[in-house]
Parts: sequence; C-alpha cells; structure tokens
Amino acid sequence: MDRTDAVATGRERRLVATFVELADTLVEDFDVVELLYTLTERVVEMSIASEAGILLADEAGNLQFMAASKERTHLLELFQVQNQEGPCQDCFISGDPVGVADLEDARERWPLFAPKALSLGFRSVQAVPLRLRGEILGALNLFRNDIGGIGEDDQLVVQAMGDIATIGLLQQRAAHRAATVTNQLQHALHSRISIEQAKGVIREQSGLSIDASFALLRAHARNHNHKLSDLARAVVEHEIDAAGLSA
Repeated sequence: MDRTDAVATGRERRLVATFVELADTLVEDFDVVELLYTLTERVVEMSIASEAGILLADEAGNLQFMAASKERTHLLELFQVQNQEGPCQDCFISGDPVGVADLEDARERWPLFAPKALSLGFRSVQAVPLRLRGEILGALNLFRNDIGGIGEDDQLVVQAMGDIATIGLLQQRAAHRAATVTNQLQHALHSRISIEQAKGVIREQSGLSIDASFALLRAHARNHNHKLSDLARAVVEHEIDAAGLSA
C-alpha cells in the first residue's frame, strides 16, 4: 500500500468512526453541546476545513452561536450573529448550501463579514444547513485558510454528517416532539453561557489560553463521564477549580 492509499484508508476509517460517534446521539439522553463541538472537530480532523463553527436558531428564530473548533472561529461566528450577515445567515434563510471560493470576491455581498473573516486569516468559506426535510435548525460553517473552498465530495460528506447531527437534535417521541425540541435547543443555548463563563474562570485560575481552558474542561467531562454543561456550571459556582480539573 503506497502513502496515498494509506492516507485515503485512514481518512475513511475516521469518517466511519465519526458517523458511528454521531449516531450515538440517537438515544433519549445525550449532550447537545458536546455533539456540536464534536462535529466541528471532526470536519477539521479530516482536513475538510481549517476551522468550523455552528449556529443554531433559538425559539425566536434568530441564529445564535453554539460551537466552534477554535476561539478564532468563535469570535467570527459571534461577529456574524451580531451583524446578521454572512454565509450561515444566508444558508439558514435559504436552506441551501452557501459557498465562496475566495472571500476577496465577497466584499460586496458581505461588506462586514468578508473583511472580518479575511483579517482573521480565512480565505474561503462554505456553509451547509442543519436540516431535516423542511425544518432547518441552523447551519455549519466551514472556513479554510486557502482559496478554493471544499470539493463536491467533501461537501456531500459534511452534509451527511450534519444530517445525522440534526436527526440527533430532533429525535424525540412524536407526541412531545415540538415542545421537547424547543426546550432542548433553548437549554443548549443557555448552557453556552455557563460554558463561556467557565472558560473565563479556568483561564483566570490557571493562566491558560481560552482554547486550552476549554480543552481542559472537555477532557475532564469526558474522563469522568460528566455532561459538559453540568461541569461548566460547577466551575462557575466554584464547586471545582482548574486544579481539580487537571487532577
């Protein structure tokens, strides 16, 4: 087996493992926030994107930041939400993928977002909807540091991953579906506040970067089988500190 075949085989294995991981959400109780962060990380690990972020609609139909693979993307997604301009916004409204191979060409389309993305080092972007049939929950943003965007095959892979994640978000008993989904997504949005606060607390206590603080939080949650949102609240309420997370 030559190097090219080995790389392809490794990528295929990671893809299969990712689908299995996402399929694990098809149970009654799962961590929505962890699922979304996992999705952003996997598309980066498979070299589909340099970084990735997810926006979900709240109960009022407004997009809100939910997850990002790095802090740089987190800041850009917040900028997109605050200005209601960018690929995720267009993707959510239309329900169709939105891609730009060179962000330099998108300055007129997104006069605020495009310059901001370029200033952070991104050169192309692709947004795919998180949807099931006619219901759109949000969008997944794929950012690349180079011109050209993602290929058609990678776009199909990402859309399939997004579809599975969407099914996980929407799976509930039919009789309680509407109320449960609304409450679940709203709870996830509220959990984001605790997580952002916890990242700041850990940074102050440990001197770590925001990304490293979040990595420490997630590692402890995984190693001790805790929900990320529950652990974040414990950090904010000083029930556990950075030293305890490291231990």
